[in-house]
Amino acid sequence: MTDSATPLPLVSVLISSYNHADFIEASIRSVYAQSYPNIELLVVDDGSRDGSVELIQQLQAELGFDFVAQANKGLCTTLNEMIVRSKGRYIAPLGSDDVMLPERFSLQIPFMEQHPETGICAGGIVLIDGDGNPLPDKKQRHRPARRLDFDDLFMDRKPGPPAPTLLFRREALEKVGGFDPTIRIEDYFVELRIARAGYFIDILEEPLALYRVHGSNTYKNRRLMIETELAIYQRFSDHPGYEATRLRYLNAMFAKVASEDRALAGELLAQIPWRSRNLKTLKGLWRYWFRR
Repeated sequence: MTDSATPLPLVSVLISSYNHADFIEASIRSVYAQSYPNIELLVVDDGSRDGSVELIQQLQAELGFDFVAQANKGLCTTLNEMIVRSKGRYIAPLGSDDVMLPERFSLQIPFMEQHPETGICAGGIVLIDGDGNPLPDKKQRHRPARRLDFDDLFMDRKPGPPAPTLLFRREALEKVGGFDPTIRIEDYFVELRIARAGYFIDILEEPLALYRVHGSNTYKNRRLMIETELAIYQRFSDHPGYEATRLRYLNAMFAKVASEDRALAGELLAQIPWRSRNLKTLKGLWRYWFRR
């Protein structure tokens, strides 16, 4: 897959696999289906207990990628170690349950080469279910191309980049020290740090990946997601928009979890001062009391 004769820059795809035996083969094969010719693939199994290792070893024997099986270290530590071992000018972490579309890097790399101010390039996604079938159109996210700076991302002025499509400029990742192992949800925090370092995040309109929606998606752990997001905001508490951003998020998440988890909803509501409650708070209160 790597072509040493091509002048095109090398892309390092990093897959950290954990208990995704049902999905990992599709992820790996999607890398080999890329139309872009200069790619290296590094795969690490981070302590899976579901037969992933044996399956990946079979794929490695067939395809020849770099593979390491290790005791569980966590995603951020694993990604940082993979970055050190990789050689690419561009870094593309890929979830072991997600799938790249074939033209992904053929679209992203020329854009990045033409825009040195871009630290991260992303694109659209197509949502699929656990069996790989597209979700109904009304559940898809059709969004235009957009450029984000730090304020756009931190204050939620524009939709952020979909995680399965993130392509990092190595220089930008190294400038901020890679991924932070103290933050469980790794992508948003590193995006903010790269944007604050002066880079732009550009999101192409074209779909670049399939995002698999299934029972063990991290975002479905509401408490983990909320606690992590608030911890990330706290890291930027010196920003003048910090309090408004924190309160906007608390109101939005209270409305979202009010009918799902009354204990968590109550904790969130207690953090929202009366003067900062809004229509989302009212919507959440209605769900909290009447949709049990």
